[in-house]
Amino acid sequence: MNYPIADINALIRNRRSTFPKQYDPAGTVEEDILRQIVENATWAPSHGNLQPWKFVVFTGAGREKLAQFQSELYKAEAGDNFKQATYDGLASNPLKAAAVIALCLKRDPNKKFPEIEEIAAVAAAVQNMYLTVTAYGLGGYWTTGGVTYKGSAKEFFGLGEDDKLMGFFYVGVVAVPSPAKERAPLEQKVEWIKG
Repeated sequence: MNYPIADINALIRNRRSTFPKQYDPAGTVEEDILRQIVENATWAPSHGNLQPWKFVVFTGAGREKLAQFQSELYKAEAGDNFKQATYDGLASNPLKAAAVIALCLKRDPNKKFPEIEEIAAVAAAVQNMYLTVTAYGLGGYWTTGGVTYKGSAKEFFGLGEDDKLMGFFYVGVVAVPSPAKERAPLEQKVEWIKG
């Protein structure tokens, strides 16, 4: 198979994180495109082809359910650390996006491979999401904030005790693009051993 390598390089290098405040809140994304985003995610590599990912896609009024759930869980568990701004962000950010995809890891019950390999597989799936939204001219953002690391949130996403919520992938219509950020010179990050 031949692919236009210049286009592939450009796609990878033009991927950006685009935050909810940068989206057009009235923007919508067709369900067919959202399906393509999650389907491309499922083509990520995984050791033993375990495919340890599960995606929960919130669109339309579903975004309100997510917003209410995460803001109220935060309020119930924050105690003295409660911050109104955090609560407000959790309640409003999902509504700024066209869709929010919960990124879940369903742990192999046989624990055939180390957990880190399943985490890596889900992360690779998220990169496929990023590249797909970029190809469609949309914005994407992987956040691990909010209720991501709260064990009490697992049930809402259909996760068991050994499973993990790995964050949320926001998808939206870009109103304010993200600028490119510098990358360190290759020589600082790569060691070549030849011969």
